[in-house]
Amino acid sequence: MIEHINGKIVHVSAEYTVLEVSGIGYQILCPNPFIYRVGQIETIYTFQYVREDVLALYGFKARKERDLFLKLLNVSGIGPKGALAIMAFGQPEQVIRAIEAEDETFLVKFPGVGKKTARQMILDLKGKLSVFTDEPAEGLFATPAPDHSDQLDEAVEALTALGYAKKEINKVLPSLKKEDLTTDQYIRKALQKLVNH
Repeated sequence: MIEHINGKIVHVSAEYTVLEVSGIGYQILCPNPFIYRVGQIETIYTFQYVREDVLALYGFKARKERDLFLKLLNVSGIGPKGALAIMAFGQPEQVIRAIEAEDETFLVKFPGVGKKTARQMILDLKGKLSVFTDEPAEGLFATPAPDHSDQLDEAVEALTALGYAKKEINKVLPSLKKEDLTTDQYIRKALQKLVNH
């Protein structure tokens, strides 16, 4: 398995970032690619997902984020897209609290998570995730400095890529438009509103 890749960010889109190493560009699917900035040198912790018709590289700012993604991926009914949507929420403590409290209502608000999957998450992960909450926020949960002018459009594109329907996104858009945030902050605020709606 590829543990991590260190290189220069050469492209960022709603679903992935491209990290260039020695002339090779690695397309890495991320929970929120907009935490990265083109031109920066980054170390991305990776997981290579292999199926007969899929070969994909998933990447995270911190090793713990990658490890939490793997825990979610091991739950029956959760694929990479569903695990990424949960990771993009950026608040593992809330997700873990919901699992510990057996709060299915909170968990089913993530795209691709129905009642059956929420129950399975609780069954598989309850009592096993405390290791992910004992360190200060970093990586996905850190706030980068503002950079672009069309951050809200990029955030909407990223939410769509995570599996949220336009109808759901449109419900939270009016309150987001009142704020001046970075793309990453818009995404995290929208996800908080979507799961707490």
